[in-house]
Amino acid sequence: MSQETTGAPLEIIAASLRRERTRAGLSLTEVARRAGLAKSTLSQLESGTGNPSVETLWALGVALDVPFSRLVEPERPKVRVIRAGKGPTVFAEHADYACTLLSACPPSARRDMYLIRAEPGTPRRSDPHMTGVMEHIVLCAGRARVGVLEAPEELNPGDYISYPGDVPHIFEALEPGTYGVEISEYV
Repeated sequence: MSQETTGAPLEIIAASLRRERTRAGLSLTEVARRAGLAKSTLSQLESGTGNPSVETLWALGVALDVPFSRLVEPERPKVRVIRAGKGPTVFAEHADYACTLLSACPPSARRDMYLIRAEPGTPRRSDPHMTGVMEHIVLCAGRARVGVLEAPEELNPGDYISYPGDVPHIFEALEPGTYGVEISEYV
């Protein structure tokens, strides 16, 4: 093989190893053990001072349960666009209320994100969710009464509210065209 061939930059490999080890929640010692490497070797690789062989990187990929390519290519940002009026939408049974899932909870987090659209009329009353759920809403347009059923707050565009979702709660549009972003946080 020609010596002119250039390898993956060591700083990319170092950053990738640190990122994937952190994502896996593993210590240097544990990853080194799983890969059959000395802890000092892995430490050097993560600091960008080591020069790993293909075999070493394959062993680390197996230890971290990631493809080989994830260790030698820079991470590319994951961009997702959901155009207005698109996305998986569910409608309320007794209220003019629609909920569009914007982002499902990834394995490393405990939250879901929704676009909420509602029109005046019958309010959306929600039964308690699982224990510990917190809901966060930023109202984007219109006006709404939002929060725990016994004491909802009136929100205007730009207002933010958080409240426990494990008690009865309400979202009531007070103006046509009311919508906001909701984050349900599972603690």
